Amino acid sequence: MSVLVGRPAPDFTAAAVLGSGEIVDNFNLATAIKGKPTVIFFYPLDFTFVCPSELIAFDHRMEEFTKRGVEVIGVSIDSQFTHNAWRNTPVEKGGIGQVKYTLVADVKHEICKAYDVEHPEAGVAFRGSFLVDKEGQVRHQVVNDLPLGRNVDEMLRMIDALQFHEEHGEVCPAGWSKGDEGMTASTDGVAAYLKDNSDKL
Repeated sequence: MSVLVGRPAPDFTAAAVLGSGEIVDNFNLATAIKGKPTVIFFYPLDFTFVCPSELIAFDHRMEEFTKRGVEVIGVSIDSQFTHNAWRNTPVEKGGIGQVKYTLVADVKHEICKAYDVEHPEAGVAFRGSFLVDKEGQVRHQVVNDLPLGRNVDEMLRMIDALQFHEEHGEVCPAGWSKGDEGMTASTDGVAAYLKDNSDKL
């Protein structure tokens, strides 16, 4: 499994269903996210079991992503037509409803291979999540096995940490959350932080 952190997010062009419900044939990642922080998340298949809970969780937090200026893009190996059908299936019938972010169709498996999240036997994507900064660099990634649903709030926490670091230049210690004290990345800085906060770790 490749570590993409510190590297440019692999670009791709593919069919997709936009958050507006429009189906497009040539959604290009680099063009869509230029200058914007972005979460790209992979999931195994539409019309499955853990997956709708994750996609709905992302949708329920879209206001929080939007407040932070973050694009959200979901990817699976389903076609754009299957994505569209799933969006048009009510939640109470196992669908995801009109989610407000883009769903990309990776029917050739090229994108999940580029991000190295393809399951070696099942041929679907693991539950991979990637935080890409406004320069197009991957800054955080986590990959869950198929039975293990991800924590979308943890991705929001990582976005807050990245934006805090970009704004203040300080680093974010273990368990840092928005509103917490940061740490100066120096010997004196860590000593000062631990003096006041080690009992909270």
